[in-house]
Amino acid sequence: MNINPQIKGNPLFITAYLTIFSYFIGEFLIPKYPLLYFINMIGVLGLIISAIFFFSGFNLFSSYRENPLPNSHTKRIIKTGIFAYTRNPIYISFILFHLSMFLVFENVIYFLCSIGLAIWIHNFVIQKEESYLNEKFGDEFLRYCASVKRWLIF
Repeated sequence: MNINPQIKGNPLFITAYLTIFSYFIGEFLIPKYPLLYFINMIGVLGLIISAIFFFSGFNLFSSYRENPLPNSHTKRIIKTGIFAYTRNPIYISFILFHLSMFLVFENVIYFLCSIGLAIWIHNFVIQKEESYLNEKFGDEFLRYCASVKRWLIF
């Protein structure tokens, strides 16, 4: 049995690096694609929602004295608060952040990074986390998976 999930990379750092990368490439090398003002406002709403998801998930980790890093050891499955609706609110916040930045700043690189980030998080972070949690908690984790969606809607 693994002591912790064997995940390479920190999703928070990778999200921050992609944000910086997207800004510089999108602002200085790639043309912008103007969107309607209404769509820009949907992006602002998405940024607010992504912050709510991030801080809700992070605060629950803190209140349970758990480390939110995906490669850390865990003592329990958090099933309350936002984790009662989605198993990955912090990861959803990272992807929603990049999608919202695309809508607000009309920078297509944010959109492309959100797709790449979603693929990486789903295949290389969540899969390993869930394998570790299934190995550690067994039936309790399987019941949690059956009752709570991975990505909020699927």
